[in-house]
Amino acid sequence: MILLTGGRGAVATQLLDLLHADGIAVRVGSGQPDKLQLPAEVSGVACDLTDPSTFPAALAGVSSVFLYAEAAAISEFVSAATEAGVEHIVLLSSASVLGPDAAANPVAKTHLDAELGLADAPMTASVLRPGAFAGNARSWAWSIKAGTPINLPYPNAYVDPIHEIDIAAAAYALLTKPDHRGEQHTLTGPETLTFTEQIDLIAEITGRAIAVEQVTPEAWKQQMADYMPVKYADGLLDYWRRTDGVPNQLTDTVSVLTGRAPRTFAGWMEENAAEFIG
Repeated sequence: MILLTGGRGAVATQLLDLLHADGIAVRVGSGQPDKLQLPAEVSGVACDLTDPSTFPAALAGVSSVFLYAEAAAISEFVSAATEAGVEHIVLLSSASVLGPDAAANPVAKTHLDAELGLADAPMTASVLRPGAFAGNARSWAWSIKAGTPINLPYPNAYVDPIHEIDIAAAAYALLTKPDHRGEQHTLTGPETLTFTEQIDLIAEITGRAIAVEQVTPEAWKQQMADYMPVKYADGLLDYWRRTDGVPNQLTDTVSVLTGRAPRTFAGWMEENAAEFIG
């Protein structure tokens, strides 16, 4: 039995599809299990990663876990998993932990703390460190559909957008095969693109003219105040400042783990173009 935490998230949803299609026993945990949409054969369970009281029932009879990087009760989760006899945990972390200021950057620190919480765990722990999700582009959809400029503080900052399916496929490989377990895996897409280059691809695929307006970091942070805590906005700005004009280093990890090349951002856009047209 495999437990998927963060069951409503993009990666867990894709991972569920892969596991269920192969007939692998899976249980889906969420802090809001009533909102899960699951196949009839798959059970949902309360698993709030900030509430240790939900851990024992979620982990009962589980051999492996796909774990979302919530560090609030990571030591309690490890204890409950140990008591339940869990043999393997695949942690969805972030490439942000590799940054020079990871311990001080709020975006990176929550992932780093989750990794550290597993460092001395008695079971095997495998860590996935993806960079930017391709799906982050959805944050531009409203502006594109409204015909208003996309405001960016660092339009020439580079990212390495990775398709969520490729992250799920990497997790699937670690959960179902013994190869490469117990290691840290940095995942990237197949190309490193600036935000401007991503937006140019969106314009090409959707056939829409998309304007980009460069704004100051402070102005962007004020625009995001209703949607994002200041500390996380600062963390993103620090990262984009470092990658402004600096291409990301790519890895072949997706290919090594899954046996196939990672999907392109253009491919992701073609699959999801309808979300940007309205």
